[in-house]
This record gives sequence, structure tokens and C-alpha cells, in this order.
Amino acid sequence: MPSLRSYVHRGGDEPLLGVTVDEMFCTIAERFPESDAVVCVQQGERLTYAELDCCVEDAARAMLAMGIVRGDRVGVWSTDNAVWVVLQLATARIGAVLVNINPAYRVSELRHSLRLAEVNAIFLIPSFRSSDYVGMLRELVPEIGSSVADNLGSQLFPNLRFAVVWDPDEITRADRWAPGLLTWAEFLERGAPVTDAVMTERAAELDPDDPINIQFTSGTTGFPKAVVLTHNNIVNNAFFTARAMSFTEHDRLCVPLPFYHCFGMVVSNLVCLSKGACIVIPSDHFEPGVTLRAIEQERCTAIHGVPTMFAAELDHPDFSTFDTSSLRTGIMAGAPCPPELMRRVIEEMGCKEILIGYGQTESAPIITLTRPTDSVERRLRTVGTPIEHQEVKVIDHETGAVLPIGAQGEICIRGYNVMREYYAQREATKAAIDDARWLHTGDLGVMDPDGYISITGRLKDMIIRGGENIYPAEIEAFYFEHPGIEQIAVFGCPHESYGEEVGAWVRMRPGVESGSDELREHAKGKIAHYKVPAHIWFVEEFPATVTGKIQKNRMAEAVVRWRQAGGEQAPNRVECYIPSPAAPTRNTISSTG
Repeated sequence: MPSLRSYVHRGGDEPLLGVTVDEMFCTIAERFPESDAVVCVQQGERLTYAELDCCVEDAARAMLAMGIVRGDRVGVWSTDNAVWVVLQLATARIGAVLVNINPAYRVSELRHSLRLAEVNAIFLIPSFRSSDYVGMLRELVPEIGSSVADNLGSQLFPNLRFAVVWDPDEITRADRWAPGLLTWAEFLERGAPVTDAVMTERAAELDPDDPINIQFTSGTTGFPKAVVLTHNNIVNNAFFTARAMSFTEHDRLCVPLPFYHCFGMVVSNLVCLSKGACIVIPSDHFEPGVTLRAIEQERCTAIHGVPTMFAAELDHPDFSTFDTSSLRTGIMAGAPCPPELMRRVIEEMGCKEILIGYGQTESAPIITLTRPTDSVERRLRTVGTPIEHQEVKVIDHETGAVLPIGAQGEICIRGYNVMREYYAQREATKAAIDDARWLHTGDLGVMDPDGYISITGRLKDMIIRGGENIYPAEIEAFYFEHPGIEQIAVFGCPHESYGEEVGAWVRMRPGVESGSDELREHAKGKIAHYKVPAHIWFVEEFPATVTGKIQKNRMAEAVVRWRQAGGEQAPNRVECYIPSPAAPTRNTISSTG
């Protein structure tokens, strides 16, 4: 008999793994030494599991020689490449905590990350596009220009001892960027004196419950928090995600996602490494054509991505010329997936077993997945059921009471995958994890009698209009059914009488024109009058994180600035600046609302 309450406990016929990341990797490397582990299409580089293990060993020895001890924080600031994977595994081998730094960060965000996580060492590439990583680091650590490479002596970051720079296209180069920076080759040379006995001694110290990774939250509201994850968190999340995908050593996963993000690092890299599958890196950043070419060239059986990535691949002008027939499965997550996009991935891309996933960094990250055996309708309308060894409930966020089946409330989870803490942020940790170790996700959802979850919004996104609670996701889902709308984001706008009113940014499909009156008329009689957007702005771009999460806080801020500048009385078009940490851009917003 199904529970009458929105609670489900997912057991499993396979026990949790009580191993470290390195123990898991070494077991797989011994089983499949000659199998491809990493293929970097852009660099033309291939590493078998045996070769990857050797690279990891060399880097781990060098870290020990540089004085990295168990629990030290080691930052990686880079786009996707093979060395990123090597550093991911090398830090795990010696018990250091890998700190993932977003390649889109600018100086202020880098400062925040290095200080909050108390980083002891940083590995970085020289630059990417307009981002001069070495220049930004030197701006924050001017001592690099005169210090010795073993001891930076930074006044701003007293914990930061050394920095290593490598060029993904030529990692053996010996160019000296500054006296205080080591090259990759110089760094590896430091490890020569470290003996096998020292390595064995360090390995014996490690425990699966040790912190092993710091991931920063996406930062859609305020500065990111530093999520501390353990071996136990990420090893098991990867392993049971791989089981849900029926992954084996024969699979080849195309990974266009950034490794700094939990989706790329755990759900992609560690999923492969837990089963002996191959990580295929199309390029250092996402390009739809390059991704499609990698799928064809490497005969990838799986593809991961956020909805915007899949949409860009399907809409590529040469999509029909690429052979994607090797695809079997994959995961789409990171943002809500429009049903029409899901259908296209299944039918046009041929990815018949594509799964929809839901999770967050604090849950290491996967909470729920659909299954290949689920009906298409369930894969279109829900984010699935919890993966093994987790509990999920839906509660009234004000009283904490578990709600009846079908009622909307806050999703909470409990299990092996709940983060250790927010690093150095005790109060924020207590606000996220209650005394019974339930993680309060801040996401709103509904559970059906079979334990399937549908995400309906975010608590922080809720609009309160004259005492009425309005959930943007409900309005967005309604408008996604409009044949002319390609993308929509709904958010609250300040109002003197109501407190807030509903605003929306809309992008129409190419060749389709519409006005705000037409879109409001479309909603009349179909949704409550107070949910119909009072203001609609037609845009070409949406501010978003690298993983596709639309940043509604930046949209709302842009609208406030626009209104303060007299935008309500302006002609149809007005210039609005939307600052981006990755690349400041100027968007033209057309207002008819």
C-alpha cells in the first residue's frame, strides 16, 4: 500500500561502498589497464587507465614533496582537459581537498573563493579567451613577482603556499610566467625523491569519511557558499548513478560540461571511473558542433548536459550530417527540461534511454533520476525517484510537517550523499541541515503515490502578490506550451500596493513575433488572473550560470535599474546592461509591457 504521506525511502540490493576515491579508481585501473580512460579530442590526447594511473602517481608524489598534507585545500582553476582529471585523482590519492574554481570567475570571485576555502595551493592554466588567469592571480598575489616558488608569502592569502601553471596544449613547456610560479614540468620534477613507502603511508591514513572536495554553489543569489563533500558522498553517488544508467566498461561518455561543476566532476568523470568507462572531452568549452563531432568520432554511447546544451546541439545547422546512432543513454539535468526538448533528444538524437536528473551540489549531487524503463510521459513530466540509499520527503516549509501525497512543499533529503558542511560557515550549515540530518533543498516539489518527484519551483523564487503565493515554475510550464515561445523566465517585480507583481522575460522562436497583450490574452481563463505577467520583456539572451541555470536575481536587478532610468516611459527598445563574470555583454531589451 503506497504511503499517504510524501515520504519515500529507497533501499538497494547493492550495499554502499566503503572506499575512498583512490581505492575505487585503483580497483578499476587494475581491471581495465588497457582500456581508454580519458580522450581529449581537442588536444588529440588519449590515456588508458594504466597511463592515467601513472600520471596520477607522478602528480601525487609531487604534491607530497611540496608539503601538501591530508586535509590541505588544493584549488584548480581551469577549463576542461586531461590534467584536470589527473589533479582530481591525485588530490584524492594523498587526501588533499580538491577546490573547484569556476573558470568564469574574475578577480573579486577568485578572492572570495581563495579566502573562504583557505586554499593552500592553486593549479591554473595561463588564460582562456578574455580571462587572463595568471594576470588575475598576480593582481591578488603581487608577491608572485618576487617570491620563491615554494613560498609565495601572500599577505592577502596567508595559507597559499605555491601555484603551478600549465598550458593544456603543451603541458611540458618551461616558460617562466613569474619567479613565484612553477611550471607543470618543474612541479612534477619535485616528486622524484618521494618513495613508495611514503605513498603507502599516506594512503593508510585516509578514510572514506574524510572531506575530499569543495564545490562552490552556483551563486544565483549572492556570493557562492563552499560545499564540503567526502569520499563517501561522491564515490557512492557516482556508483549508484552509474548503476541507474546501466553503465559498463564498454561505455564512452561525451562530457561537454565544465569539470568545476558537480555535474561534470561527479556525474560525468566519477561515473565513468567507477565502471571503467571512457571520459570523452570534446573541447575545453562547450561548442555544439564540436560536441556532435566528438560523439560521431569516438562512437560515444552516452551524452550528458544541461537542457540548453541539448537544444544547441539539436538546433545546430549541420545536425543532420552527424552520426549520433551510437548513443544509448545520458543524463539531462541542471535546469528544468521542456517536454518538447526531451522528445527531440529521444527521437532526433536517438538517445532512447536519456534520463532526467535532479539534485544539487549539497547532495553530491544526484537525488533523483528517471529510469530507462519509465514511460516517456514520466520522463517528460517528473525527475524520477530517489537513487539507492536515500530518503526523500516533501514538507510544509513553515511547520516542518510531512505533506500528503500530491501536495506541494519543500523537498528534503537524507542519506550518505548529504554534504558534510558549508566550509567555515556554521550558521549557513545549520540553516541547510537540521538536527535529524535532513538537507532542506529550498526546492518546491510534489510526490506522487509511486515516489516520483515533480519540481515546481524554488522557495526563494516565490512571488508574494497581495498575500497570494505565486510559483514562477507553474507559470513557466504553462507558457512553455505556447508554440511560439522558446524560453521564458518569470520573477517578481516590486509594486507599491501589492508588494510584488509578476514579470517575465520571453524569447520567441526565430521568425515568430508577438506582443505582451497577445501573451496575456493567451493566459486569460487558463491560469488565475493574478498569475498572468503584468510586465513582459522580449529578450534575446538570459543571464545564466555556466551550467544553464537562469539567474533571475540578475534579471530582476536589471529591470529595477531599467525602471529607475525611466524605462517604463521609454520607446519600445531600451539598452540594459547585464554584467556577467564570464564576459560582460550588452543586451537589448524590447519592452511592450
